[in-house]
Amino acid sequence: MKHWNPRQPDLFVQAKRVLIACEFSGIVRNAFLDRGHDAWSCDLLPSEDGSNRHIRGDARDYLHEGWDLLMVAHPPCTRLCNSGVRWLTTPPPGRTLEAMWRELDEAAALFADFWHAPIERVAIENPVMHRHAKERITGYQDFAQSIQPWQFGHPETKRTCLWLRGLDPLVPTKIVAGREARVHRMPGGRNQARERSRFFPGVADAMAEQWGGRAA
Repeated sequence: MKHWNPRQPDLFVQAKRVLIACEFSGIVRNAFLDRGHDAWSCDLLPSEDGSNRHIRGDARDYLHEGWDLLMVAHPPCTRLCNSGVRWLTTPPPGRTLEAMWRELDEAAALFADFWHAPIERVAIENPVMHRHAKERITGYQDFAQSIQPWQFGHPETKRTCLWLRGLDPLVPTKIVAGREARVHRMPGGRNQARERSRFFPGVADAMAEQWGGRAA
């Protein structure tokens, strides 16, 4: 199986059908659209920018529609990531252990459905996972690389892991200084998770350029 090679973008100039799952902002979708690809975002939430290239619903219902690339921008990760493992022994107020483990199983199943999607090229973004999550993901493989926003023009720190199938690791495009942990210091509140899931445009541009190229 051929990988898309960011160092040979001229080999892949035909427009690709790209599904950006778990994205309501349109940041990654628009990066691919700007390069001439047939890109669509999909999320349970409506499109933030009102685009008609957004599918509102469960992205798993649309995986068999002939996509060339699936990019899962921000799947629900609260139960999968290391920072949330403490809730599996001491649940937050008003919640039960049974609910925490059930949500973990649901999140692991969602990740597995995306990873094993009938699409040749898949990229999934997620924080580092704890061992209970890894044990529950069918056919689990370790992430291919971890990246930071400061490698792509944003003076911030937020380690993000990428699970890649049929795609090369991203090559940093603009390493900058002034590295602040802005996302981790966001105040709590109703919109905290929504804002934390917002993608960095510099990373989105790198994905679109290196995994898609500029379509003719």
